[in-house]
Amino acid sequence: MDDQLPEPLRTVEHELTTLLRRGRTVSWGLVKEVHPHLEPNSYGLLLWLRRSGSTRLTDLATRLGVGKGTLSRQIRGLEALGLVRRDPDPVDRRAAQLSLTEEGQRRFDAARGTRLDELERSLRDWPAEDLTEFARLLRRFNGSWTPERG
Repeated sequence: MDDQLPEPLRTVEHELTTLLRRGRTVSWGLVKEVHPHLEPNSYGLLLWLRRSGSTRLTDLATRLGVGKGTLSRQIRGLEALGLVRRDPDPVDRRAAQLSLTEEGQRRFDAARGTRLDELERSLRDWPAEDLTEFARLLRRFNGSWTPERG
């Protein structure tokens, strides 16, 4: 079957697998910089909270593609570590708005700074047009890729 796939598709699969493996390794190290007791998959969650400022659990679960129960468990762990807080939603008092605490933001920003420095070093020699195109294609890919889970 592999021989029947177009070479560009096989190359994308290989490079994506490499990228995901490296990304997972980097994220595991980064979460330990944020807090030694964080779960490895917390980096993406913290990044979304940092970028959104404040968001509802249901909106975050939809954006991340995880169940509300799974996300709620992760949020409770982050709250226990003092990295995330829940505030009443001003529109719907039954719901809560999630955001990073000041400590969570400080720790996340310090760890993220390390990651961004490494990324900048890796891409330093890329022409600006290539970097812009790479970002555009990644955004397009992430917006269109919806893996099926069986």
